[in-house]
Amino acid sequence: QEQLVESGGGLVPGGGSLRLSCAASGRTLSRYVMAWFRQAPGKEREFVAAITWTGATTYYADSVKGRFTISRDNAKNTVYLQMNSMKPEDTAVYYCAGTGRGGLLYQMSGRYDYDYWGQGTQVTVSS
Repeated sequence: QEQLVESGGGLVPGGGSLRLSCAASGRTLSRYVMAWFRQAPGKEREFVAAITWTGATTYYADSVKGRFTISRDNAKNTVYLQMNSMKPEDTAVYYCAGTGRGGLLYQMSGRYDYDYWGQGTQVTVSS
């Protein structure tokens, strides 16, 4: 069974930065499309970013484009989310997700496009 474990969350002031990590156990992630989602209190889980298994292509939600960067290190079986210029509205629980299914990244921004999920890590941005 594939397991994903997020880390790196915490409290950061507005304008600050954090880097989230998602480490996998079980099968390798190297052939998986990976993504980050987030869920704020009282809101639906929303797509943040995705990356192809090679790392060559990425796709971002408009709300984070230019501020967040998704990357991966297949040798370490880990996916990252670098978050810069953070805003209070970025406050949420951040989830790592993966799937072995193929497709165009811009068509893979729904939660049901992904089969494996981590438990989430809390990110809080103070104003």
